[in-house]
Amino acid sequence: MRDKTQPNSTAPGDGLIRAGAIVFFLGTVATMVTVAPLFFGAKPFPTYMFGLSMLMAVGFLIAGAGVLRSIAAGRRQARGEAG
Repeated sequence: MRDKTQPNSTAPGDGLIRAGAIVFFLGTVATMVTVAPLFFGAKPFPTYMFGLSMLMAVGFLIAGAGVLRSIAAGRRQARGEAG
């Protein structure tokens, strides 16, 4: 039941969600740093640096996996209580 959940307990998938958020944030910073020279008229970074922008997508996928894991754990718990 929900009322038995401890306030500081972590559910399955919480670690993945946190890790995904951190990777997404790093990707956001990398994107801003990589795109900034284009706005200021400076010499742009090499093309491979734009690959760091993909960290945003990777972080999003990691967090999504954490959400799906959380959903699956909730379903397993609900089946256990119902059956």
